[in-house]
Amino acid sequence: MDLKEKTIASLRKHASGDAFPRLPAALPRASVLIPLLLRHGELHALMTVRSVHLTHHAGEVCFPGGKSEPGDADETHTALREAQEEIGLPPHTAQVVCKLFPVLNKAGLLITPVVAFIDSSFEPRPNADEVSEVFTLPLEFFTKAADHSCYPVPSVFGPTHSFMYTDPGTGRVHQIWGLTAALAMTVAALGLGKKPEFELGFDLSDPASAFTHFLQRRLSKL
Repeated sequence: MDLKEKTIASLRKHASGDAFPRLPAALPRASVLIPLLLRHGELHALMTVRSVHLTHHAGEVCFPGGKSEPGDADETHTALREAQEEIGLPPHTAQVVCKLFPVLNKAGLLITPVVAFIDSSFEPRPNADEVSEVFTLPLEFFTKAADHSCYPVPSVFGPTHSFMYTDPGTGRVHQIWGLTAALAMTVAALGLGKKPEFELGFDLSDPASAFTHFLQRRLSKL
């Protein structure tokens, strides 16, 4: 098995499927696409910087994504549609790997992460109204302690994690934190099968139980 095949096999072991069928129907929903690609023989993740003109989370690093719309068939459809709108990714070119465990953010929005492989030759066409920059970085970065910090501020699961990444191509420094950092850490740990050099905040040997617990705890506070 090559690296891509190993990663797909590892991630699919933790696919959520429809493991949470009893979630309240009235919950507003959203999806994010976590695009992975092979570059220089290693796994990279693609991320975006939100436009400074947006009302919410302006200028922050995130994955492509957004709220579900009435015409969306499912969470995967939402993630692919949003990626096409934000960065010009044709949906048919994304190899969807799996849906991971949904998380409930502080605003009460149920977010489903969808992991997909994209071609390394993909050239983003950012929608300037939503995205100011697109960049990639090694997925393994999210397992290293060197540029990681952790704050005792409650997040979606456990404390709040933060990473500082310096893009070698542009010299720009990006802070990746909160839910985006948590999702990137999770995909890195599960996809690479590698325990991070810091505490994740959940049991890597049984992530399904951990995420179910986090979700139930957040739902109890609504």
